[in-house]
Amino acid sequence: MSKPDNEKLYRIAFLNHGKVYELFCTGVCTSGLLGFIEISGLELGDKDSLVVDPTEEKMRDEFDGVEVLHLPLHSVLRVEQVKKKGQMVIRERESGEKVTPFPVQPGSRTRP
Repeated sequence: MSKPDNEKLYRIAFLNHGKVYELFCTGVCTSGLLGFIEISGLELGDKDSLVVDPTEEKMRDEFDGVEVLHLPLHSVLRVEQVKKKGQMVIRERESGEKVTPFPVQPGSRTRP
């Protein structure tokens, strides 16, 4: 998909089911839903084009038909304004982190 010269392009990195997703979009703002970021104009490429990258195909399948994506604030790792679209990425979260991401798994909370 080509974008007009005056339209901004963003790369968003966020946590999704224990993996880091990086995708491109044309709109980022605070959501009307408290505690969420609104992502719109997902740049997923044409469904009819030949796909060489299985990650791009997986992203297309997962986000097909999504007009607006509402991401919890705590899952967003990075928002960058970029000049051109790069490759979409799904990667494992880096190991060795000492801080548990919020929220913790249900049932893991201890009572005083």
